[in-house]
Amino acid sequence: MKNKAPILAILLIVVIGILATSLFTVKEGQKALKIRFGNVTGLNYEPGLHFKLPWENTMKFDARLTTTDSGPEQFLTSEKKNVIVDFYIQWKVDNELEYFNSVQGDVRTAEDRLLQILKDTLRAEFGKRTVQEVVSGERGDIADTLPLAKTEAKQLGTELVDVRIKRIDLPDSVSEDVFNRMRSERQRIATELRAQGNEAAERIRADADRQATVLRADAFREAEKARGLGDAKAAETYADAYTEDAEFYSFYRSLSAYRQVLSNRGDVMLLDPNSDFFKYFNNANGTTNANGSSNGNSPAASAQ
Repeated sequence: MKNKAPILAILLIVVIGILATSLFTVKEGQKALKIRFGNVTGLNYEPGLHFKLPWENTMKFDARLTTTDSGPEQFLTSEKKNVIVDFYIQWKVDNELEYFNSVQGDVRTAEDRLLQILKDTLRAEFGKRTVQEVVSGERGDIADTLPLAKTEAKQLGTELVDVRIKRIDLPDSVSEDVFNRMRSERQRIATELRAQGNEAAERIRADADRQATVLRADAFREAEKARGLGDAKAAETYADAYTEDAEFYSFYRSLSAYRQVLSNRGDVMLLDPNSDFFKYFNNANGTTNANGSSNGNSPAASAQ
């Protein structure tokens, strides 16, 4: 028995070694292949513990979503001008057998192949658009129209989940051309708006002038009407006063005439003493003598 103990220990170690090399674990979020002499002998393993022969190998892949950044890349637009594009992709292993056959399960190789597919597709999409269309916000449309890239990604055993353009930059020469074009467009719009504003201002001023003319004409008409009514009322008042006491009215008018004519000292008038102007000058009653002359003896009047 003592001689058999070492042998049993060796056999136990061998069995443990065989079992250790014959078992493998697949974790959640992983895909695994069983390979014998370079050929795939097993796939589609669920998460957990699985058995393989000692001379078989296993290859495990991360099946979770992977994000790969492209870095700046230059593309030509339809105007043959360069734009610098920075984008990223999100992908995952979809078919582990095709993934192994196409890239041997190497993540870096898979990323390089996928990025090359995307570059070729984006180059074609940018070649259909002008710089203005690219810069003005069609990057989302470009990223959403990539069915060919997704089909080619399937051939690598991968699924292209998402493509997003992070930034689009322009070289200095192209930027200057774009800025000049944008500046010219803004100046054209500003000139058009100013012209529309000037036209509206002229229209408003013309309408205001027309309304002012109408208002002045209406005011003048109303003023003339009021003046005419006032003159008529004054004439009516004068007529009523004259009718009521004609003699007093005549006397009052004569006094007013004397006040206006004889207001300045040194004025000299040569008038006939018998004229109606001097009717009340020497006689308050306005009567004349029997010989037809007024009571005034002077043939002339002088304002002293």
